[in-house]
Amino acid sequence: MTAPYSSSTGPGRPYGRPLPSRHTPSDPLPPPCFAFEGRTWKEIAHLLVNLPLALLGFTYVMTALFTSVFLTLTVIGFPLLAAALMGARQLGRLERIRARKLLGVRVDEPSPLPLRGGGEGFFAQVWMSVKDPVGWRSMLYELIRMPWGVATFTITLVGLFVAWPVLPYVVRGLTNVDRVMVRALLSPSDELERRIAELESDRGVVVDTAAADLRRIERDLHDGAQARLVNLAMGLGLAKEKLLEDPDAAASMVAEAHGEVKLALQELRDLARGIHPAVLTDRGLDAALSAVASRCTAPVKVTVELVERPAAAIEGIAYFTVSELLQNVSKHSGARSAAVDVWRSDDRLLIQVWDDGRGGAGVDGGTGIAGLAERLDAVDGLFVIDSPVGGPTTITAELPWRGRGASGG
Repeated sequence: MTAPYSSSTGPGRPYGRPLPSRHTPSDPLPPPCFAFEGRTWKEIAHLLVNLPLALLGFTYVMTALFTSVFLTLTVIGFPLLAAALMGARQLGRLERIRARKLLGVRVDEPSPLPLRGGGEGFFAQVWMSVKDPVGWRSMLYELIRMPWGVATFTITLVGLFVAWPVLPYVVRGLTNVDRVMVRALLSPSDELERRIAELESDRGVVVDTAAADLRRIERDLHDGAQARLVNLAMGLGLAKEKLLEDPDAAASMVAEAHGEVKLALQELRDLARGIHPAVLTDRGLDAALSAVASRCTAPVKVTVELVERPAAAIEGIAYFTVSELLQNVSKHSGARSAAVDVWRSDDRLLIQVWDDGRGGAGVDGGTGIAGLAERLDAVDGLFVIDSPVGGPTTITAELPWRGRGASGG
């Protein structure tokens, strides 16, 4: 007799073949997931929110325009219009934030109106606000977005229910139009706006650099020449007291005071050279850079090919740039030779410093290069480093060329 049940069927399963292993209850089901990617959902949210925000913006713009235009017959019309345009600026700012969060569009913030600290009167500031192109373009954006918000809301909402297989493509096309509108109407006015923002940033760098230089000069005077002069005064006072009692000791003190005077004079010369060397004023870059190169620990070949001298400010920046770079060569590079080349190309003054040291220089290396890059950027300059590990290092700096006549020097 044969057994009525097969042991492979398992308990409780009569007269049947065993289930395949892929159907066993121990295999977990795949996790549920959304049909669309996260970016698509952000774009859908942007299009659905378009309508309520468009209603708010359209209501604000129409109310502000009609009220202020109607009241221009009175004295409060133009101030009210100026306030409305400043409010439109804030609406544009909120729209830029929304586009950045949901659409990934990054648009620079326009420069603020210089309404404070400019010395203008109240009416001049009102007129400046009335002429503000950023405010007017923000209002135009809110007006255009009203019909567009209705259309995008309707298409997206219907597509969620009846056209979801193709909805991501439709949504991408609609949001691309939104991206174009944001860039065209909510970006800074033009290149001049961006230039103003750059100059404001550069002005801050220049102010900080000047303050740091003043603190350095004050520290050098306090810790160096001033301290030596105080010691000199005390030594001469003691020598005066011992002049009659112990002439030999007094003479020794006077000799020490004489040495302190020479050291103090040398420190004052170095400090004056750090502020602005006399040789640069008298003889120009070639002689001044040769003097700097002579103090470098490695032999430096200096080549200056300039038919005329640049403006004093540009000449000073070029001098201190080369001086700082050669100090880095002496302290950090371990170079056996170096070279400095200075020449003019069209409206640019070019500086190139080369050394055969260990390389690895960078703006984050803590050798003052980051400060040099900031100073050059503040005057529309460029700073390029080519310093692979193992060397050699080539640093190129560019400065805008201005002749002596342009600076009145």
